Amino acid sequence: MIERMFESGPPVRPVAPGSPGAHTAARATGGPPGWPEGVPPPSARGWQVAAVAWLLDLCPPEYRGHTVLRRHPVALVWLAERHVTAQVEAMRVAYRTVRVDLGEELPAGTVEALLVCLEHEGLRLRAAQRGIALLREAMADLVFVERL
Repeated sequence: MIERMFESGPPVRPVAPGSPGAHTAARATGGPPGWPEGVPPPSARGWQVAAVAWLLDLCPPEYRGHTVLRRHPVALVWLAERHVTAQVEAMRVAYRTVRVDLGEELPAGTVEALLVCLEHEGLRLRAAQRGIALLREAMADLVFVERL
């Protein structure tokens, strides 16, 4: 069960006002479902510039200093995919161990709030993984065809 956490779907716990999942904005990306917000579809001219910026936002800030990652988006998408996958795994481990590790050190109700935080972060990261996979496919010139 825990291994499948953050696979898809809405958060398990209710969303607190002001938290990252408190609102849902309609996306008009023009890409396939899961296409990164703010990145034009592959048919748009210069879409890779926006894709590189989105990918760099997912990575540690130090990655911005490496010219090779800006010059070769395929290398950046490869590295970002590994980075985000490691973050998803870290969220799963944190979710599994937070009660044991911090249960006695935190005030009442804090562990539950932290679990909600971890769930939201895990879902955000899973969405990022989907976006990265779609960017990788687009960079390989794979074309998305909508199903009827």
